[in-house]
Amino acid sequence: MSAPSASERGAEVGRRIGVGLMYGLWKPRVLGAWKVPATGPVIFAVNHSHAIDGPMVMGVAPRPTHFLIKKEAFIGPLDPFLTGIGQLKVDRATTDRTAITRALDVLAAGGVLGIFPEGTRGEGDFAALRAGLAYFAVRGGAPIVPVAVLGSSDRAGRLIKGLPPLRSRVDVVFGDPFEAGDGSGRRTRKVLDEATERIQKQLTAHLENARRLTGR
Repeated sequence: MSAPSASERGAEVGRRIGVGLMYGLWKPRVLGAWKVPATGPVIFAVNHSHAIDGPMVMGVAPRPTHFLIKKEAFIGPLDPFLTGIGQLKVDRATTDRTAITRALDVLAAGGVLGIFPEGTRGEGDFAALRAGLAYFAVRGGAPIVPVAVLGSSDRAGRLIKGLPPLRSRVDVVFGDPFEAGDGSGRRTRKVLDEATERIQKQLTAHLENARRLTGR
């Protein structure tokens, strides 16, 4: 077994920081973490309705996670910090080949890539998916694990705008891993479009199931 890369070690440090912060400030309830494959490349597809969704998943996931994060978040001291804990800066306004290469490197090394397939914070219902998730899943040969973060967008009782009430419960539900591609390994536009459709159905079904499970 090869030694973990600097990026992997950084992501593990990030996971430990996340554990302390998330459990210190809120009450995470984690369901289905056992479903995450213990080894090999994996993609977490996370719904995104709140600023803490990424750090929450980083903290409670059973494996270190490298999230693709918009470059606007890498400001001031956050830039070296996020880079140091293995997070990946992406320019969403263009085809960011550096970010794509780094993300594929994570998967090639058997790591976990975290993606918000909706692209940006919204309703968190997986209604608008970007094709990037399908590309990484097919090209990287990685199963997708859907992740639903529920309760992070509760508005009542907030002390700080944009954050859930302190000490409130936030549910993180990991789903069953699934393959996005058709098994051919091809990456044509048709294959990626079909994969995106397949992903959308799986993620939406997982979110509905997670809401039933948690009563959210």
